Amino acid sequence: MIRWLTERRRNRILAEPFPAEWDEIIDREVAITHRLDSRSRRRLRDLVQVFIAEKHWEGCGGLELTDEMKVVIAAQACILILGRDLELYKDVASILVYPSAMRTAPRRLGLFEQPHAPVSHGSTILGEAHLGGPVIVAWDTALAGANELVPGNVVFHELAHKLDMANGAIDGTPPLENRRARRRWREVCEAAYADLRARLDAGWPTAIDAYGATNEAEFFAVATETFFTRPYDLAMAYPELYELLAGFYRIRALPPAGEPARGETPQGSATSGHHD
Repeated sequence: MIRWLTERRRNRILAEPFPAEWDEIIDREVAITHRLDSRSRRRLRDLVQVFIAEKHWEGCGGLELTDEMKVVIAAQACILILGRDLELYKDVASILVYPSAMRTAPRRLGLFEQPHAPVSHGSTILGEAHLGGPVIVAWDTALAGANELVPGNVVFHELAHKLDMANGAIDGTPPLENRRARRRWREVCEAAYADLRARLDAGWPTAIDAYGATNEAEFFAVATETFFTRPYDLAMAYPELYELLAGFYRIRALPPAGEPARGETPQGSATSGHHD
């Protein structure tokens, strides 16, 4: 019954025409969409339209939230689920957008807790995702990532955390089909995670940003960023991890601007779609 009501609501949303100005914003500000074919672009429009309508949006820190901000953030979020379903974002209810980097509140000691290190005065963050809570992003960083002007992508990162949280845990393992898939996920990710930590300890260069070595949850989020922003670096360094992520996202990573697709499809044509 709930599924039927959800589909009915979404059909009403999609019955409205996609605003032409939203298409212009996506073309102008979200670089990765230039590598989509027409079918994938139509799919993205549908996802964006529903995502914006279903989520609660709020400008924070004095930011006046605009449609452009919503569209740029939603388009990046929906790139991750082009081959999947909006239900994977069931843990996303609210998106809080700040003008720039924000500072977290200091952590308070528990009633009986004795400090063993200096008490934190908070930290500066560009984004954050909370289990059962909101996604928080800095607008200037989200826009720079959309235009591929900075390494990584804060929206990909935080929404990957939400995919991880879709099964109620924060452990670097998103919802998977069965026990065999979970076992394979654990084997591949544990090996890649251990290799990343070993390379960092040795001072060697890594394809995955060092922040991915923080824990398993951050590893999945950073690996997702790498899969979508530097797919060939990831495929060369960790081919099994690349294939694992391609299988989960059901999409062949889109080539960076100006880089040929290396024998898959010509630049600018579709690389997304379900695996058989």
